[in-house]
Amino acid sequence: MTVQHETDTGELEVWIDQDLCTGDGICAQYAPEVFELDIDGLAYVKGADDELRTEAGATAPVPLPLLTEVVDSAKECPGDCIHVRRVDDGVEVYGPDAD
Repeated sequence: MTVQHETDTGELEVWIDQDLCTGDGICAQYAPEVFELDIDGLAYVKGADDELRTEAGATAPVPLPLLTEVVDSAKECPGDCIHVRRVDDGVEVYGPDAD
């Protein structure tokens, strides 16, 4: 039996609560491949196709090579609005709701 770790490729996803986003853009500075500010001044996640996911609660996979940058974004976000969770069980591992 193989044990899956939360940092395995494809195991984590990230989403932003735009209601709490302050538009500081720290996330886009840390991980521009994953986050981008839209015309409304708020941050959104981007999918593998580089398209913004503007629907409420939209998620994007966290690429393993960018895990540190995404986690740092969640930790440094002044709005505490970046959530990183495991795909398989939906448990938040980084962000304001993480244990």
